[in-house]
Amino acid sequence: MTAEKIQEELEALSTPEKKDFLPYFFKTGEGQYGEGDKFLGVVVPDSRKIAGKYKDIPFQEVKALLNSEYHECRLCALLILVERFKKAGEQDRKEIYEFYLAHTHRINNWDLVDLSSQYIVGEYLLDKDRSVLYTLADSKLLWDQRIAVLATFPFIRSNDFKDLLALSEKLLHHKHDLMHKAIGWLLREAGKKNKTVLIGFLDRYYKEMPRTMLRYSIEKLTPEERAHYMKK
Repeated sequence: MTAEKIQEELEALSTPEKKDFLPYFFKTGEGQYGEGDKFLGVVVPDSRKIAGKYKDIPFQEVKALLNSEYHECRLCALLILVERFKKAGEQDRKEIYEFYLAHTHRINNWDLVDLSSQYIVGEYLLDKDRSVLYTLADSKLLWDQRIAVLATFPFIRSNDFKDLLALSEKLLHHKHDLMHKAIGWLLREAGKKNKTVLIGFLDRYYKEMPRTMLRYSIEKLTPEERAHYMKK
């Protein structure tokens, strides 16, 4: 099965409504974060079906999909890697992880990051050195930075918050709203696991946090607590 054939199968699942809507939803206009991206018009559940069907294709075909101008082809490539990673042994997981990091320049929108980073980078690094996350956070690419933050999700589920807190501090003054949302979302998830961790971070930084980041992080707090932190 070639990348070209997979694209044909995706095209067969396209709808005119989604083809018109998705470029608007993913901000593809001039100067927007998804500028120039192209869409076939395929919904994520259909992309998942195709990915599951062809999860064993060679890496060269996955690479071809990642290099596609079409968003759904790149998404399908990432979903294939996620599916393959789930059942892979340690050596194959390492290969998938390294392949992923070698192609982050093609993981270039928030959904592509969110549907892949935690399941590959985060899961792989659970019991390993995590310095690569700080290298990604230092990147000039918005999506590398988001990959670093989203990769902490498996750590949060394991009650390990140190990297999320360190990355949140490092990126606290990021200028892009997409990062504010990502960090706020993960801080909220950390708070659901351990409220003390969230409160400690808020007490230290809430006066500096961008409004969007702050609002996302406090969503699950009491009305009184939310009011307190929003007063900044």
